[in-house]
Amino acid sequence: MPSDNSFDIVCKTDPEELRNAVQATQKELGIRFDFKGSKASLELEPKTSIVTLVADDEFKLGQLRDMFEGRLIKRGLSPKTVKYSVPQPGGKMTVSQTAKFQSGIETEDAKKVVKVIKEQKLKVQVAIQGEQLRVTGKSKDDLQDAMAAVRAANLDFECQFVNFR
Repeated sequence: MPSDNSFDIVCKTDPEELRNAVQATQKELGIRFDFKGSKASLELEPKTSIVTLVADDEFKLGQLRDMFEGRLIKRGLSPKTVKYSVPQPGGKMTVSQTAKFQSGIETEDAKKVVKVIKEQKLKVQVAIQGEQLRVTGKSKDDLQDAMAAVRAANLDFECQFVNFR
């Protein structure tokens, strides 16, 4: 009797790569001419994976955010895993913003993924297991089709596929 094949859909951020991206952005911030003499900074809270961006004004904050996202992409992290807060005025005439990294798939997002897979009418079952999804099926081809459908859906959050068996 053939056993079922499966894979998991997760959303997680590698803390080491995140730390490296923050350090690379801090280094670039120190050498960029347009940031000389400004109060711009970038700090990572390692326990919570929250990055705080501080700049002189909203324009520089946007530049800092773009610089940071460029470093994330170079480190293999998707900017889709980042949720930014609304910019807040800070002390000493600055503007600050926090970037929170998604860890796990929320229930509403999981339902979107299930819907995308169900619309393909593949012979697979999708189960929501806490903050991840398990997709099982007899055929590995069906599982690969399910992966392709999720990738093509262009969801507003990052999906990684792990434990393909």
